[in-house]
Amino acid sequence: MENFESVCDYLKISTPVNPVVCHRPHAAARSARWFLENFPGDVLYAVKANPSPLILETLYQAGVRHFDIASLHELQLVHHFPGARFYCMNTVKHPEHIRRMYVEFGVRDFALDCLDELDKILAMTGSARDLRLHVRIAVDNSASELPLDHKFGARPGEVDELLIRSRTVAAQLGICFHVGSQSMDPAAYAQAIERANRLISRTGVILDSLDVGGGFPAAYPGLQPPQLDAYVSAISDAFDESLTSETCRLKCEPGRALVAESASILVNVTLRKQGWLYLNDGAYGSLFDAAHVDFPFPVKAWRQDQPLSLRQMAEFRFYGPTCDSMDAIHRPYSLPAAIKAGDYIEFGQLGAYGDTMRTRFNGLGDRDEVVVRDEPMLSLFTAPAGRRLADVRRPF
Repeated sequence: MENFESVCDYLKISTPVNPVVCHRPHAAARSARWFLENFPGDVLYAVKANPSPLILETLYQAGVRHFDIASLHELQLVHHFPGARFYCMNTVKHPEHIRRMYVEFGVRDFALDCLDELDKILAMTGSARDLRLHVRIAVDNSASELPLDHKFGARPGEVDELLIRSRTVAAQLGICFHVGSQSMDPAAYAQAIERANRLISRTGVILDSLDVGGGFPAAYPGLQPPQLDAYVSAISDAFDESLTSETCRLKCEPGRALVAESASILVNVTLRKQGWLYLNDGAYGSLFDAAHVDFPFPVKAWRQDQPLSLRQMAEFRFYGPTCDSMDAIHRPYSLPAAIKAGDYIEFGQLGAYGDTMRTRFNGLGDRDEVVVRDEPMLSLFTAPAGRRLADVRRPF
C-alpha cells in the first residue's frame, strides 16, 4: 500500500477512477492509546467496525489485546495475534460456529441473552466447565443516535432465571449491555450500570465481569458529544458505587470511537445534474450510513490536488453509481458551488463502518487504498498545543 503525506499529495500524482480508502493508522493508534490509558479495565476492540488488516495490526501494536468478534471470519482475522483474547459477543450464533470457536480457536467468552442460546452453547461445547458467559441485558438506548435495543438483550421476566442458571454452569459470569451507537450522554452508562446493580441485588448472583459495551461517540458535523473523559468518569463513578466493584473486572467494547478517525473515503463526481451530484460510491458502498441512517460526515472538495474555494457554497445531494434509485443520499451537504464532474469529494470520519459496508451490487465495489499521514477532519483525540484534551470542545 502506497504512503503519502496527505490526500493533497496523493492527488498530485493520481486521478483515481475507483473510490479510495485513505487510511490514517496514526489516528487509530492515538485513539487506542487513549482508551488503554484512561479506561479502568479491559478494552475490547469491536472488529466489525473496521476489519482492515492494517488497522487491526495498528491497534495490536498500540497495545490492544482484547477483540470482540461476531463471526468465524472476524476471529480468523485476529487469531494470529500473540497473547490476544477473543470474545464472541454476538448473542445469537450458529451452533457449528460455537463449536469451532471453542474447539479450534480456544474461545471461552460467549455472550447470550436467552435460555435457548445458553442451551446451545452448552450443547456445542459439551457442557464445558471453563466457559466465561456474558449475559446481555436490555437497557435504555434513548440517548444514542443509532438505538440498538430491539434485537438484543434479555428482557424482564426472563433475565433473572438466565442469570441464575448461567451462574451455575459458568466458570466466570458477566453482565454486558449496549447503550446504543453514538451515545450522546455519559449518564446513559451510569443508568445501565444501576440497572445491572438491581439485577445483581435481586438475584444474588456474584459477577466476575461487567462489560459496558460500545456506544462511545466520535466527532461528526452537527453531533457534539461531551469529551470522552466524561464517559469514563461516569462509568467509573457508577461502577465504584455498585455491588459489582469488589468482584468484577470492568470491560468496554469501543468500535466507532477507536477507528472513525482512521480513514476517509475519496470519491469522484461523475455528473452534476441540478442540485444532485452523481458519485462513484454511494448507498451500496462506503456511504451506506450516510444513505440509510442519515448519518452526517464532514466533506472536503478537491479539483485535482487543490481544495476548491469555499467562498461560494451550495447544497447538494448525492446519487451513487448503481442503477438503483435507492442509491441516494438525501441529506444536503454544503460544498463549493463551482463543483463539477471530474472533481473529488473526500468524506471524513469513515474509518468506522465505511469500507466494511461495501457491497458488489451491479458488479461495482472496487476501491483503492492508500495510507496518508495528515490529520482527520475532526477529532476527539487532538487538542491545541498547551491544552489538555478534556479542556477542548471542538466545534462540529
